[in-house]
Parts: sequence; C-alpha cells; structure tokens
Amino acid sequence: MGVAERKERHKEELKGDILKAAKELFMEKGFEATSIRNIAEKIEYSPATVYLYYKDKDEIMHALHQEGFKMLVDYFTPLYTIAQPFERLKALGNAYIKFSLDHPEMYKLIFVMEEPMDHVANCKDETWDEGEGAYDVLFNTVAQCQQAGYFTQLETHGLSFTIWSTMHGLCTLRSSGHLGHVAEAKNVRPDTDSTMMYAYETFVKLLEALKK
Repeated sequence: MGVAERKERHKEELKGDILKAAKELFMEKGFEATSIRNIAEKIEYSPATVYLYYKDKDEIMHALHQEGFKMLVDYFTPLYTIAQPFERLKALGNAYIKFSLDHPEMYKLIFVMEEPMDHVANCKDETWDEGEGAYDVLFNTVAQCQQAGYFTQLETHGLSFTIWSTMHGLCTLRSSGHLGHVAEAKNVRPDTDSTMMYAYETFVKLLEALKK
C-alpha cells in the first residue's frame, strides 16, 4: 500500500471514529449538551482535527443520519427479490422492526431526535438521497400493490405515510419501554417482543382487509 492509500485509509478511519464518538455522546448527553471539544476528547484528538472533517455539530449529525438510513436500506435491499408486492410489503415491516431492535441507538437518532431533521430542512441546496431512498422503497412497493389491484381506493402517499407512521409508532413505543408497560399492565402477551409482533400481525390483518 502506497503513502496516498495509507493517508486515505487513515482519513476514513478517523472520520469513522469521529462519528462513532459523536453518536455515543449525542445519545448519552443530548445534542445540545455535546460540544466539538467533547467529541475530540473522546477520540483523543484536538478540536481542530475534528473541524478538518466536519464544520460543525450539525454536519456531524447529518452524516450520522445518512449512515443510519444507509443501514436501513441495507435491511430492505434483499427484499427486492420478493416478486409479490404485498408479501414484500409485509417483509419490509419485519425488516423495519429488526433494524429498530438490532440498532436501537441509531433508530432513535434518525427517527426520534429532532436535530438531524432540523439540519436536513435547512440544507435546501443539498440532496438527501438516503432518507428519500428508504421512503421510496415503501412507496414503490405500495404503488406496485395498487397496480396489482390492492388498495385501489387509497392514495399512494397517504397509505405509505400511514404504514410508515404505524411502524414508527410501534418501534418507538418498544424502544421507549412504553409498549412493555402496557403489555404488562393489560396482560396482552407474556413479554414485550411478543406483544410487538402481536401488534404488527394485527396491523397486517388490517392491511389484508383493506386490500380486498
């Protein structure tokens, strides 16, 4: 490996270290309470080094946001092989749940914390391919369901938003602990995860009824 290649690898590794440290601090202390100096101290570099790669905390948060949505799309990508769109729609729901359980901190960062979306909203001259791509997987699958004769009485974006909102609510209730409290109080299912799947399966039955 030449000098240029080693420098580039070191640069990418350092950017990864910055993002990892920032994510941990954002989740532990909150976005506002975390400073560039905090991030630099965690990776044992100077703040000036962090500024070489990211101009401010917003840019770091946006990079984490992009990373999180890439991870989510990676969960969706294998499902493209499912030809029947309604079966793919159900599989997307399961993949979304799995992502939220496998990566709870990243899920909270991209879907619960406000700061990433504030930055996206302020970047009018930039594209947001990662977030839009994740939504497009759902939207295109819903559209294909409608082309197959399902959900024809519903508007595509409206149904897509409703499906995503339901899945988001279920996963957020699970990650916050509220779903477990309700499950225990109402004796719905023996544990939180089985309650989550019970709610998801009920939602799928609702979609089954709507598609006829």
